[in-house]
Amino acid sequence: MKAALLQLSSGDDPAENLKTMRAMLREAAGNGAEFVLTPEVSNCVSQDRAHQREVLSFEEDDPTLAGLRAEAAALGVWLVIGSLGIKTHDADGRFANRCFVIAPDGEIAARYDKIHMFDVDVTATETFRESAGYRPGDRAVVVDTPLGKIGLSICYDVRFAHLYRRLAKAGAEILLVPAAFSPVTGEAHWEPLLRARAIENGCFVLAAAQTGSHPIRTGKPRVTHGHSMVIGPWGNVMVDAGTETGIVYADIDLGEVARARGRVPSLTHDRPFEGP
Repeated sequence: MKAALLQLSSGDDPAENLKTMRAMLREAAGNGAEFVLTPEVSNCVSQDRAHQREVLSFEEDDPTLAGLRAEAAALGVWLVIGSLGIKTHDADGRFANRCFVIAPDGEIAARYDKIHMFDVDVTATETFRESAGYRPGDRAVVVDTPLGKIGLSICYDVRFAHLYRRLAKAGAEILLVPAAFSPVTGEAHWEPLLRARAIENGCFVLAAAQTGSHPIRTGKPRVTHGHSMVIGPWGNVMVDAGTETGIVYADIDLGEVARARGRVPSLTHDRPFEGP
């Protein structure tokens, strides 16, 4: 199975971002990709809550979601929209950071709302309070597709190993980590975290990422780490996209999952214990 990861530098204009994604999706499908992945917040990279309220939409009338569903159906590919910023009907008005799995007929096969919110003080200038604008999800998701069983996650989730163990125990062979990773934490932690999640669970890890300095019109500027990656079940880096926008490809052989788990069957060795 040929997978394509779209490495984007999304701005804060969803209409422009949709144009970019549709063109890249067509290119990926034209190059034989059956499985196409986009990064976190593909529709709008912004920390300006007022701007987000102005340009984001509810799921039922989101033009980015509708446009990408139509494109996937026209091309006959599986598409995972790493996430979209989506308005919710919650009383507090917070958004959802929501991943969508789109089948080749354009139907939504699965949804996942990011569970772990990026509320951190990395440096004086790298400070984030994701939970101020986004509400956390509360359900882990594995979706069974003809391409394999796929476990969903988003960005900061990658630091919480127990989530991925649950996904693997539920049958996931491929773990997805779409991201808009900070350059500071990305340099130090991105690759080791992805490789650890692959090794621990004997899974492929596919991580489509945002990259570079984003074309933002209002609010705080944003720079992201890039380095979209594909990690094999043995922990080997199969693809590293670097820091330029574009498309990278990988051939995914699920037989490698069985071989890795056969060599080190740690998924069957979990044991209960007491303490501390």
